Amino acid sequence: MIPKIPNTSSPFGVLATKWSVKMSIFTKLFLLFLVSLSLMLFVSRETNQLTQAKIEMLLKEKYLQASTELFRDLSNNDSTALTKRLQAFDFEVITETQHVLEHSKSIYEKSSSFGEVKILMDAKGRYLLLMRYLDESLLVQDRAQDESFLQQGMVTYLIFADIFVLVVIFLLIVKLLFPLKQIASTLKEFGEGALHVRMKYFGSNELGKLSDTFNAMASNIEALILSRQRLLRDIGHELRTPLAKSKLALEMLGESKYQQSLKKAISQIDELTKELLDIERLNANMEQLSLTRFNAETLVSESLSRALIDDESLVELHMDELFEIKGDLNYLSIALKNLIDNALKYTTQKPILIEVKERTISVKSRGEALEYALDYYCEPFAQGDDARGVEGFGLGLSIVKKIVQKHGFKLSLTCKKGWNSFSVSY
Repeated sequence: MIPKIPNTSSPFGVLATKWSVKMSIFTKLFLLFLVSLSLMLFVSRETNQLTQAKIEMLLKEKYLQASTELFRDLSNNDSTALTKRLQAFDFEVITETQHVLEHSKSIYEKSSSFGEVKILMDAKGRYLLLMRYLDESLLVQDRAQDESFLQQGMVTYLIFADIFVLVVIFLLIVKLLFPLKQIASTLKEFGEGALHVRMKYFGSNELGKLSDTFNAMASNIEALILSRQRLLRDIGHELRTPLAKSKLALEMLGESKYQQSLKKAISQIDELTKELLDIERLNANMEQLSLTRFNAETLVSESLSRALIDDESLVELHMDELFEIKGDLNYLSIALKNLIDNALKYTTQKPILIEVKERTISVKSRGEALEYALDYYCEPFAQGDDARGVEGFGLGLSIVKKIVQKHGFKLSLTCKKGWNSFSVSY
C-alpha cells in the first residue's frame, strides 16, 4: 500500500504538518488528553440532561394520565378506590406535605373551578404529583422513578469511572515518557562532545536496556576517540622534533638544486600535520570556541596576515559593508585563510577577489566551472581534476566546512561567468 502523503497545499495540510513537526510528544499527548477529557465531560453532561428530560417526560405523561382517575376518586371522597388506584399506579403518598412543598418547584400546573393539578420537582430532583379538590389535597410520588434515577446514576458513575481511568492512563504514559527527556538531553550532550556523560538506570524494562546499551556504546566510543586523539597528539609531537632538525640542517647546508625542494616538502609535511590535528579536534567536537564580537574587516585582515601573501597585487579586496560577526576569530580566520590559499592555488588568472557585502564574505578565483558540488570538495583529500600537479592536500575546505558548521554559518559555492566563488554567510 502506498503511504498517504499529507496535503500541504491546503491550509489544513500545512497546519497539520507544522503541528506534527513543532510539537513535542508530551505536548501532543497532553492536548489529546484535554480533548478526550472535554469530550467525556461533554458526553456526561449531555447524557444526564437527556436522561433527565426523558424521565421528566415519562413521569409527566404518567402523572397526567393518573391525575384524571385520581381526581375523580378524590372528588367522590372514595378513599378505598383511591387507595387501590394509588397501588395500581405504584404511587406513594407523602405525608410531610408542607415541608416538601416549601422546597419544590412547579414544572406543570392545571387549574379548574374546584381544584388544581401540579407536577413538582423537590430538592432531591424527584417528581411529585399534587392534586387539590376544594379543601382536600393529595401529594404522591411514583416509586418507579427511583429505579430510573438509579440507572441514571449508574451511567454517570460509569462515565466518571472512564474519566478516572483516562487520567490514570495519561499519568502512566507521562511517567513512561518522562525518561525520554533525560535520554534526549544525554544524547545531545554526548553529541556535542561531552563523552563522559552516561544515562541513568531506568530499571529492567526496555528503557533500562536502552540506557545500558547506550552506556556501553558511549564507553567504547569514548575509549576509541581518546585513543585516537592521544595517538595523533603523540604523532604530531614526535614529528615536530625531526621537522625542526631537518629545517635547521637545511639552513646549514649550502645552496643546491635540491634545497628548495626539500624545504617545500618539509613545509608541506608540517602543514599537513597541523591540519590533521585541527580537523581531528573539530571532528571530535573537543575544541571549545572562544566567541567574541568583531567586524568583517578584522576577520579579513587577520586571514590575510595568516596567508603570508608577499605580493599585495595577488588579492583584490572589495568591502561594500562592514558588518559585525560573533564567533571565534582564530578559527574563522583559519577558515577564510584556507579559502584564500585555495583560490591562489587554483586560479587561472590573478588577482583573486575578496568581496564583503550583505553579511557574506566571498573568495572568488578565475577558472573553469567546478564540475562537482560543494560537498565533494569538502571531503578530506578530495581535489578536482584540474588540481593535479598543484600543491595541496585537500584538507583546506574540509576544515573550512567544519569551522563554518560549528559556528552555525553557511558555506556555499557558485560558478558563473568564469568565476568560482566560495562564500561564507554570517
